Amino acid sequence: MIPYGRQSISAADKAAVLAVLDSDWLTQGPAVPQFETAAAALCDAPHAVAVSSGTAALHLACLALGIGPGDRVWTSPITFVASANCARYCGADVDFVDVEPDSVNLDPRCLADKLHAARRDGTLPKLVIPVHFAGRCCDMEAIGELSQEFGFHVVEDACHAFGAEDGQGDRVGACRHSDIAVTSFHPVKMVTTGEGGLLTTRAAALAERLARLRSHGIVRDPKDMGGEPDGPWYYEQIELGYNYRMTDLQAALGSSQLKRLPQFLAQRRQLVGRYRELLATLPATLPAAGADDASAWHLFVVRVAAARRRAVFEALRAAGIGVNVHYIPVHLQPDYRRLGFVPGMFPEAERYYRETITLPLFPELTEDAQSQVAAALAEALQ
Repeated sequence: MIPYGRQSISAADKAAVLAVLDSDWLTQGPAVPQFETAAAALCDAPHAVAVSSGTAALHLACLALGIGPGDRVWTSPITFVASANCARYCGADVDFVDVEPDSVNLDPRCLADKLHAARRDGTLPKLVIPVHFAGRCCDMEAIGELSQEFGFHVVEDACHAFGAEDGQGDRVGACRHSDIAVTSFHPVKMVTTGEGGLLTTRAAALAERLARLRSHGIVRDPKDMGGEPDGPWYYEQIELGYNYRMTDLQAALGSSQLKRLPQFLAQRRQLVGRYRELLATLPATLPAAGADDASAWHLFVVRVAAARRRAVFEALRAAGIGVNVHYIPVHLQPDYRRLGFVPGMFPEAERYYRETITLPLFPELTEDAQSQVAAALAEALQ
């Protein structure tokens, strides 16, 4: 079976982890801040906070921005459920904004229409979470302008897009038009720490609070305490936090992987170019072109006639091609239907879901395996 995604682990990656195993620290040692410094530099952001997963990062982003009961958070329906669940963890209400038909990213025009209606109704969101689907950056300039006009925070869900660039040539994670950007280091992503996540921000106060929230809300610096410490051992919990720390083992792997990010991106983009050639004549819609060199290309998604999607999917799986579907629209999940969401509310997202198939794409996908994928898709579409 050719998987849709897979990690790439080198001898240097293994050596980095073994070095931590031979050191005095397995967690809360020097490897995590070293990883944060390197990741922040890659994102062109002054502050980075590493955590245990992308989901943990999303949750902490909401907490740090003061999201709570009575607040409204909007995101894309085409994403993994964590993009919406993070707001519910904080007691907030969740709603969605439909996607663009070509990029499948949150549609700024739909967002603007929804914001105008919400202002009339007194139901404006406190936070919007645009999702950089499949590795391509949303129109963050347009979303940022709307955030200024309507007064909401912005958290970029960049879990698909580490290493990507926006339309102005800025790295995703630089937070030029957002408060916080969040990414994931799951094994199928651009680089991996096994599990892990990262938050970047330009705001020092946000970074400080994020770092505190990931470690139980505890402080050890006397300047942050409410009174005089009892002694050098003393610490205070000054707010309710979580154990969302990244280990030194994960961070060491991540630091090694960061050195390979340019190579990974180049390999993904080369494979995408070859997919475009191999699949050009098939009755399938390929991802929109025009930003291939800026996207991180986490996923390569094709769209086929809705009536044939299941048969094509099953034929590919039977041929040993580990295709997948990204994603079932979040508002159609049973847990969200119980909140009042129904089919038809976000028609572009639902149309996309009925047609989509994710093909294998990862740095070590060989040309022979990619040709096998293309041949199997051609046969399935006959």
